[in-house]
Amino acid sequence: MPKREEMARNKYLRPIAHRFLTPELWRFTRRSVPRGVALGLFSAFIIPVGQIFLAAFLALPARANVPLAALVTFVTNPFTIAFWAVIANRVGQFILRVDAATSGVANEQLQSGDWQWVIDAFEFAGVTVVGFFVLAIISSAVGYLLSSAIWRVMVARRRAKRLKRMEERLDQRLNAN
Repeated sequence: MPKREEMARNKYLRPIAHRFLTPELWRFTRRSVPRGVALGLFSAFIIPVGQIFLAAFLALPARANVPLAALVTFVTNPFTIAFWAVIANRVGQFILRVDAATSGVANEQLQSGDWQWVIDAFEFAGVTVVGFFVLAIISSAVGYLLSSAIWRVMVARRRAKRLKRMEERLDQRLNAN
């Protein structure tokens, strides 16, 4: 997880480092954590390179947790990007119905030419981009809802433990008297 000092020393972030160093962006609160998770997932899928900087920049106006937003972007990394590209391509094909739309006289004439590999490359890239966009939207929404629910469960457990300890102390005081 990036530290405040590391982000302040980064040459790209130096002009706005004072905004990153505000303590409210580094606290784990019930509002900043789900926002950070959502922005991190959105940035991870929308831009495969430089997603940490995008997440950090988006966290500023959204008042999201900056380190969490940067950390969550590692869902897409050099080891997993091929997996996510295949998933994005399949999602894009499903959304755009590419298999059903690739028939017809005009398409057959285009595919019979020497430029078939160019057409295939553009088709694959376009479908994959649409898939990554859909993954970015859906994963950020699911991440927000899931992290919000997990946060509530964790806080409820801590509160229940604290109340139980207070109750035990009260019982001990009453029994001592």
